[in-house]
Amino acid sequence: MTSQTHTHLLQECRTCGGGAPVDVHFCPSCTKILTIGRQGDYFSFLGLPRKLNLDVAAVEQQFRVLSRQFHPDYFYNATPTERRASLERSSYLNDAYRTLKQPASRVAYLLDVEGVLKPADHEAGKLAPASLLEEVFALNEELDEVRDMRNGGAPDAEWRARLAAAAAPIEAKRAEHEAQLGELSNQWDALPPGDQAARTAVLGALRERVLERNYINNLLATIERETTGVGGPQL
Repeated sequence: MTSQTHTHLLQECRTCGGGAPVDVHFCPSCTKILTIGRQGDYFSFLGLPRKLNLDVAAVEQQFRVLSRQFHPDYFYNATPTERRASLERSSYLNDAYRTLKQPASRVAYLLDVEGVLKPADHEAGKLAPASLLEEVFALNEELDEVRDMRNGGAPDAEWRARLAAAAAPIEAKRAEHEAQLGELSNQWDALPPGDQAARTAVLGALRERVLERNYINNLLATIERETTGVGGPQL
C-alpha cells in the first residue's frame, strides 16, 4: 500500500496532529474525540461490514454505544474543537442509524457509496421503466375511468373498488421486486473479495431494481391520492 493510500485512509487529529483510521472515533495518540472526516461511510462509522443483510439489533446496539460516547453533555467543559467534534459525530451517527436500520434506504445508500446510483437517477426515476410500461398504460386507462365515474356521481364504493382492483397488480409487482432485492442482497453479501466483475453485475442489477421499486411506489402513491379524491397528473 502506498503512502498516498495510507493518507487517504487516515483522518487527522486536530488536537495533536496524529493520524487515525477512518473508523476510529478517538485519537489513538491523545485520546481526544476526532472531528469527523469525509473519507469514510455509514458502515465503517458504525463499525459494520458493507453488507445488506445487517442484524438490526447490532445496528441499534452500535448506535446506543456511540451515542453515549459522543453525547455533547460529556464535552460541555471541553475545548471548542472537541465540542464541535461531538456535535458533528452525533449528527452523523443519527444519519447513519436512520439510513442503515431500514433495508430500503440501506440498499440505496450502498449504491450511492459504491458510485452506482447517480444524482441523475432521481430524475430518471420519474420515467416509467421499460419493464413496467404495460402496467403503467393499463393503470392510466383505469384511473381515467375511475375519475369519470367519480365526476359522474358514481357511489364511492364502486369507484373505490375499481381503484383497489387497479392497485392489486402493482402491489404484486412490488412484492416481486422486494423478493428480487432480497435475492440480490444475498448475492452481494456472499461475493468473494476481489471479484470485481461479479460486484459490478450485482450492483447493476440492484440499481435497476431500486429504480423500478421507486417507480412502483410512485404508482401506488398515485392510486392512494385518487382514493382520497386528491388525484394527480397522469403517470
